[in-house]
Amino acid sequence: MLIGLTGRIASGKGMVAEYLKSKGFEYTTISQVVREEAGKINIPITRESLQDLGNLVRKYEGSGAWIKRIIQKTDINGNYIIDGIRNPGEVLELRKIPGFVLISIDAPQKIRFERVVSRNKESDAKTWETFLKMDERDFGIGEPEDGQQVGKCMALADNNIINDSSPESFHKKIEEIYKKIKGEKC
Repeated sequence: MLIGLTGRIASGKGMVAEYLKSKGFEYTTISQVVREEAGKINIPITRESLQDLGNLVRKYEGSGAWIKRIIQKTDINGNYIIDGIRNPGEVLELRKIPGFVLISIDAPQKIRFERVVSRNKESDAKTWETFLKMDERDFGIGEPEDGQQVGKCMALADNNIINDSSPESFHKKIEEIYKKIKGEKC
């Protein structure tokens, strides 16, 4: 089974990935492939530079280019998670694979900002204004069609999870989606 994850910054994609890994899924992320490429050509590893590189490759190689790179070097015939889907072209490429399922994760903006501040990653925003700018770009506001388009990816999702309460409640939502995907009764 191949599951893709898309969603807003700090919405809980990592928690969904951890749950799926506990069920035996292998994990990869588009961001890692972009980071590897940035390292080869000595581009600084910042959110903005990685987004710019991601957009540039999609512009010249096609909007599904990053997924094609992952598929070329990965045996996705087992249980696999691909995290960080940010462009509808990536979803369309993955839809060519039988059984692909896309899960969208979201949470209220204020909650996501609080999570960003508390996780204290170097690449994350430190102020509300910076967060809003980063969030808008990632969602697709002001971005070209081959750019960051998380909002459009979320609209293409087979399953949606809102992460707006306790970790326990979110975990239950993840379990329900997983059972639904597996065809079990929730």
